[in-house]
Amino acid sequence: MPRDLATLFVPATVTDRSDGKLAHLDGLNLSREWCQRTIARALPAGDARIGVLSASADEHLASGIAHVAGDYMGEHWLATFALLALEA
Repeated sequence: MPRDLATLFVPATVTDRSDGKLAHLDGLNLSREWCQRTIARALPAGDARIGVLSASADEHLASGIAHVAGDYMGEHWLATFALLALEA
């Protein structure tokens, strides 16, 4: 797999959630989870990519969902992405 595509399967790391710009990475993780689950559902049953996408989606959800509340820089908007992720 080309290196640039592999990064899509690794959750972004947020080093400072009080930084409004860095806090957006939690939203990126939740958005990726939503998209990966949606893509996995669209694939034919038994497709090997479903397992890869599902595992990555689990990691992205775990990385972002814990930070929906706790710091205003994220909590005032992350819930939207969390709902999309959880609905997927």
